Amino acid sequence: MSTKTVSDTSAAVIETRDQLIGYFAGGEKPAERWRIGTEHEKFVFRTSDHRAPSYDEPGGIRDLLLALTEFGWTPIEENGKVIALAGKDGTVSLEPAGQLELSGAPLENLHQTCGETGRHLQQVKAVGEKLGLGFLGLGMWPDKTRAELPIMPKGRYAIMLNHMPRVGSMGLDMMLRTCTIQVNLDYASEADMVQKFRVGLALQPLATALFANSPFTEGKPNGMLSYRSHIWSDTDPHRTGMLPFVFEDGFGYERYADYALDVPMYFVYRDGKYIDAAGLSFRDFLKGELSVLPGELPTMDDWADHLSTAFPEVRLKTFLEMRGADGGPWGRICALPALWVGLLYDQGALDAAWDLVKDWSLETRQALRDSVPRLGLDAPLGTKGGTLRDIARQVLDIAGAGLKARGRLDAAGDDETGFLTPLRDVVRDGRVPAQQLLDRYGSSWDGDVTRVYDELTF
Repeated sequence: MSTKTVSDTSAAVIETRDQLIGYFAGGEKPAERWRIGTEHEKFVFRTSDHRAPSYDEPGGIRDLLLALTEFGWTPIEENGKVIALAGKDGTVSLEPAGQLELSGAPLENLHQTCGETGRHLQQVKAVGEKLGLGFLGLGMWPDKTRAELPIMPKGRYAIMLNHMPRVGSMGLDMMLRTCTIQVNLDYASEADMVQKFRVGLALQPLATALFANSPFTEGKPNGMLSYRSHIWSDTDPHRTGMLPFVFEDGFGYERYADYALDVPMYFVYRDGKYIDAAGLSFRDFLKGELSVLPGELPTMDDWADHLSTAFPEVRLKTFLEMRGADGGPWGRICALPALWVGLLYDQGALDAAWDLVKDWSLETRQALRDSVPRLGLDAPLGTKGGTLRDIARQVLDIAGAGLKARGRLDAAGDDETGFLTPLRDVVRDGRVPAQQLLDRYGSSWDGDVTRVYDELTF
């Protein structure tokens, strides 16, 4: 989730609807300026007893952040507490229960992305060895109850933790017990954004299946392959989901702005503090009628903050976020951007992907979203016949062709197609990562889920 550092006192006051729409248009970039931003979270645990460390304890999350400054990271504070780090590789930040996230820098190619990931993981492993901390690549804590997890000292999270139980049964699980990988990608125009948004939404269930990696809850199988994805089904219906309107005629920046205006607010950030506005209306804010700031009009900074509180499967800011994947180990961190860059950053591949999904009905897309957490690649394609497994290889071939056409080579002369190998292995093996874990749980692990700390630690 986003990390605020300062209030932008110079941000323009919102006086017209055109400013809201223009915010998205401001993200347009020619293809030569398109970049790749990769975000990945991992669980932090004590190697001695697998406990999730608190923020303040010796060798805990605060000390982890401070120790990372030896690699050139600059601390970011909130109310006198270090809650993030800034550096040339982006931002290191904290999720609500201390999950550690790298929000990577905008990079030109996947070779750079994987290099950035490698540097980050090497740094946290080096610090972890000194502090007795390990880092786990999964989509959900395999053995922790909510009560066993700490809360990080961030004002935004306090508001969300208070509000979540009012609107869904699993919002606290989303905040405290899950990890994800996300990819942020650019668009050239409104029409380009629309095509990428539609392909991204339609194929997001396939990404969820390929990366499904959260089959355990509190030490036992939970009946799902991606319990993280299942959690989003009852987190907050006002700000999650598959956004059917994206596929309607006339969809564009204005329609997404209307959607965002209907998303209830969480907060307003003023003078370094979060003001609780949970459940209030941004439309009222536009009229100067927000009860917690009466008479005050929002700024464009407020609009950017508000957009960060919507959590659909694909999200629009001044770029598009692909949000469907569980957290995982190093190779899969590099594989997710490879999938989406291959599909969306070459026009031939984008057109081929759209041809594949353009006839899917709203019911087919929603049924896929609903069934993938439990069935993975066996999720049915509805009236189209077959399952996700039947199109997975085809989608990877399209992505591979897109990466090949990009022609981004490393020093050894290799293109970016190799980053798809972990996903091709999943399709070839026939089992998604969660199924592989379940097989081990039932055999070599002898029903002991804590073995995951030996096998999935970075």
